[in-house]
Amino acid sequence: MGMLDGRTALVTGGSRGIGRAIALRLAAEGALVAVHYGGNEAAARQTLALIEEAGGQGFLVRARFGESDAVGRLFDGLTEGLAGRGLDILINNAGMSSGSSVDTLGLEELANLLTVNVVTPFFVIQRALPLLNDGGRIINMGSTASRFAVTTQIGYTITKAAIEAMAPSLANELGRRGITVNTVAPGAVRTDMTAGYTAIPEVVAALESITALGRLGEPEDVADVVGFLAGPHGRWVTGQTVDVSGGTYLGPLG
Repeated sequence: MGMLDGRTALVTGGSRGIGRAIALRLAAEGALVAVHYGGNEAAARQTLALIEEAGGQGFLVRARFGESDAVGRLFDGLTEGLAGRGLDILINNAGMSSGSSVDTLGLEELANLLTVNVVTPFFVIQRALPLLNDGGRIINMGSTASRFAVTTQIGYTITKAAIEAMAPSLANELGRRGITVNTVAPGAVRTDMTAGYTAIPEVVAALESITALGRLGEPEDVADVVGFLAGPHGRWVTGQTVDVSGGTYLGPLG
């Protein structure tokens, strides 16, 4: 038996990268997983196929975040797939990145970042609350970008700092229902989204040199921490940000 047998989960941005690893991890523990995707249906179907090949259960939900009524479409698909069951685990993983510095970040890009990375996750949580069972879990995906300065990610950093700030207030409000709310903050992780820099040996070497464990992260490194927080062993952790970066930029090495 898995730790999440009989549980239900929604993973936004679950078609690839960290989201896929999380969806696979939760399904492997027995949860019925709603795999949300925005536009890449082929990747989403591959994630679902991997879940089912491993003996798990899931279904797909499409909603392109940033478009009007995306949250409504997400929950129409979710409630249909749950077929009357409540939701136990909500993973707010979907997001967009940015490579703009303070002198190049424009109003439209910042607005899009805020909509996809902050506003939509907030309203996903708000909409999920009537569905969320007592003893449930909410886990938002932050970033180590909120802990140290990266000049080319200022817009992204703003949004991740905002999503991180949600957890304590939500945890305090929902704690009497036994619902925990936490943020997981990955560092550099090898995914298709980060392939632009993780494919450059010099960049990888520089990142490894400031990481205590001496390597880049893999999606499964993050998924295992999410699995802990989503399961029964994470019941006494709430309102926290968990750094999942292998100890990136802790101080001078050696």
